[in-house]
Amino acid sequence: MNILETIIAKKQSEVAAEKEKGYLQSLGNKNFPKLSLKTALEKSTTGIIAEFKRKSPSKGWIYPDADVTVIPASYEQVGATGLSILTDESFFGGSLNDLQTARPSVNIPILRKDFIVDPYQLHVAKAIGANVILLIAAALDKTTCADLAKEAKELDLEVLLEVHEEAELEYISPNIDIVGINNRNLKTFVTDVETSFKLGEKIPSGFVKISESGISDPHTIKELKGAGFNGFLIGETFMKEDDPALALDHFIKALN
Repeated sequence: MNILETIIAKKQSEVAAEKEKGYLQSLGNKNFPKLSLKTALEKSTTGIIAEFKRKSPSKGWIYPDADVTVIPASYEQVGATGLSILTDESFFGGSLNDLQTARPSVNIPILRKDFIVDPYQLHVAKAIGANVILLIAAALDKTTCADLAKEAKELDLEVLLEVHEEAELEYISPNIDIVGINNRNLKTFVTDVETSFKLGEKIPSGFVKISESGISDPHTIKELKGAGFNGFLIGETFMKEDDPALALDHFIKALN
């Protein structure tokens, strides 16, 4: 199996275990702010979605002791448009508790960054305070992706569809709010920002589009903005530093 297939197999097993333990029922009902990442990106001058993650399959541990009680709020304070919080534990060192912990401390939209394979995960995302969920075209067939997007919208969650190849643009449907081009091939984990430039012009007009992965230079964002991109999901560039929020602050100042 390639890396993505390994991750998906593990995720299906984890979801089954969560269901068996009654995790969703244990969360109860809470009222969280309704925040739109799509609207925030349309209005933002920087469009940066700052990511909180501790490790990745390609890099290993990046910041194992990263403090979720500090970094997300600090990201917001220096100007992040939105947050991406990894909730996958096995491959990214995250947890559902990370998102739950961050939610009360910030007032910007939060993306639950995970490998969504089951409607159950949408209900969990809603219950822990996410505003947006990620659907990865490479990890789903078109019918499943469309069904998950529809159910997410019924739960009042926004949907970020992630694509990497032109054929995956067929996954775009009316229930998609944001189209993200992942510059990293999830089957090989090779990264190339040119992927965004090649695919970006083929995304139908009217969709908010973002570029994900491999962005480390403010000049790249300026070029992507010129190509019609509204947002930029950046994690490792900030998380590899001792103070991720300070790194973001410097990045935004260089951008402006």
